[in-house]
Amino acid sequence: MHHQLSSTGLAQGTYVVPKPSNGLGKIALGICLGLLLPSCTAQFVPVAHAADETARPAFINKVWQVSKSSSTAPGLLYVFLSDGTLVLASPNSKPALGKWKHADGSLTIIEEGISYPVDILKLSKDELKIKIKGPGEPIESTLVPAEEPLPLPSDNAGL
Repeated sequence: MHHQLSSTGLAQGTYVVPKPSNGLGKIALGICLGLLLPSCTAQFVPVAHAADETARPAFINKVWQVSKSSSTAPGLLYVFLSDGTLVLASPNSKPALGKWKHADGSLTIIEEGISYPVDILKLSKDELKIKIKGPGEPIESTLVPAEEPLPLPSDNAGL
């Protein structure tokens, strides 16, 4: 038998109840259901899917602009594309491509074949604060969502 339950506080859905073999079993099952279900306070909790456990970090496919840094010029753009491509662009140079990966909570940036571990110090919809560990002193940068396009270099002014 299938019953739709919604007045008990459970999420509306189809629940399978085993079919009793005789009349006495039907009465016992009815009494048990009548006593237990109205007092039930359980809530439907969806089962987490494997994809939820590996949810994409919020910095992916967003254009970030350096607002302050210990070494990088403000205005540099970072874009972490979902396919693992890293795009770096500034108004004073051609865009550069690299790679990035995020596994087990760790971020790595790969530029010219060299991997740099990156600590994510803060991540919100309005700020990405990172520390890139390179061969010298670590570089701390605060990135914010890019709101305005960067001006074109003067040699591209006629485009």
